[in-house]
Amino acid sequence: MTRRITVTAEHTYDVLIGSSLLGELAPLLGGDVRRVLILAPHALATTAEAMREDLLAGGLEAYIAEVPDAEEAKTAQVAAFCWGVLGQADFTRSDAIVGLGGGATTDLAGFVAATWLRGIRVIQVPTTLLAMVDAAVGGKTGINTAEGKNLVGSFHSPRGVLADLSTLETLPRHDLVAGLAEVVKCGFIADPEILTLIENDPDGARTPGSAVLAELVERSVAVKASVVSQDLREASLREILNYGHTFGHAIEFTERFSWRHGAAVSVGMVYAAELARLAGRLSEDVVARHRAVLELLGLPTTYRGDRWPRLLEAMRRDKKTRGDMLRFVVLEDVARPTRLEGPDPTLLTAAYAEVAVDQASSIDL
Repeated sequence: MTRRITVTAEHTYDVLIGSSLLGELAPLLGGDVRRVLILAPHALATTAEAMREDLLAGGLEAYIAEVPDAEEAKTAQVAAFCWGVLGQADFTRSDAIVGLGGGATTDLAGFVAATWLRGIRVIQVPTTLLAMVDAAVGGKTGINTAEGKNLVGSFHSPRGVLADLSTLETLPRHDLVAGLAEVVKCGFIADPEILTLIENDPDGARTPGSAVLAELVERSVAVKASVVSQDLREASLREILNYGHTFGHAIEFTERFSWRHGAAVSVGMVYAAELARLAGRLSEDVVARHRAVLELLGLPTTYRGDRWPRLLEAMRRDKKTRGDMLRFVVLEDVARPTRLEGPDPTLLTAAYAEVAVDQASSIDL
C-alpha cells in the first residue's frame, strides 16, 4: 500500500511512501521533460542504470552522473562537475534532475537543480532512512565548504519524492540506526506517538519491512510536511526541524564528517535538552527520556570531552546564529519546541559537561 503525503511550498508536491515505486517516476517528471540527469553514487549504479533504461524506453534522453558517496559529494567541485554534464547535454529549464541516494546525494541534486539556469525541476528518490524522513523532503539544498556544513545552498522544492521502503532492506545497519535520530527528533518536537512506538518496540523500529518502521517513516514525513508547508524558507517555525543540529553539525565538522549525521544529531539533542534544563526550561524527566529513547535504538548520547573550543567555534558559524548571538532550538516539554537565544556561556559549557566523556561513545556511528 502506498501512502501519499502532500507538501505545499512554492508548488504542491507529493511524497509517496511504499514499495516498488520507480514506476511512479515518469508521471512526476511531467510531460514536457525531454532530458533527465540521474545523480547517484557508485553503490547505486545498477539501480541508476535500470532507471535510465526505463526513461529511455519512455522516449526520454537519460544520463547518469556518478557522484562520490556521503558528504564527499557535497562540494563545489562535484557541483561544478554536474553543471558540466548538464551543459554538455544541453539541458534546458524544462528538463529535470533525479537525486538517487542518501541525504548527501539528495542535497547535492537539489542544489544543482536550484542553480542550473536559476532552477530546474528535481525528483528525489531517497534510499536511506535519513534521506526519506529528512533530507529529501522540504526543499533545503546545499553543499559544504571548508568553513562549515551546508553554508552554501538554496530553498528549491522537489516536484516529487519517491520513498521506496524496500531499499531499506539492503541499508547497512549503522546507517539505518543513524537515520532513526531524525525520527526521534520528530517525536520530540511534534509527535509524541513516535517516541511511544519506539519505546514499545525498539527492535521493530530497527527492522526493515516492519510495520513499526513504516509507521515511523510516515509519521516523520508528516511532521516535516506540516512544518515545511507553513514555513518553506525557515523564517520562523521551520527552525524547529533543526532540533539537535547546532551541536550535531559542530560534531560533524569537528570530526571532519567521519561521524554519521544522525549519530551527531543524537548527541546534539541530548546537549540541547541539557541546555534547556540548565536554563530552567525543561524537566529532568524529559532529559532522561532523550537518553533512554536514543540508547534503546543504539544511538550515542555522549561525546568526547576535549573538543569544546572547536565545537564552540563551529557552532558560531551555524545558520541560526545572528551576529555573535548563538540561537538554539530547545524544548519546554515534548512537542513544545521554542528558542533559546544568546545563552550565558557558562550554561553552554555546563551543558557540554553533561554529554562529555573521555572518549566518544560510538565512533562507528
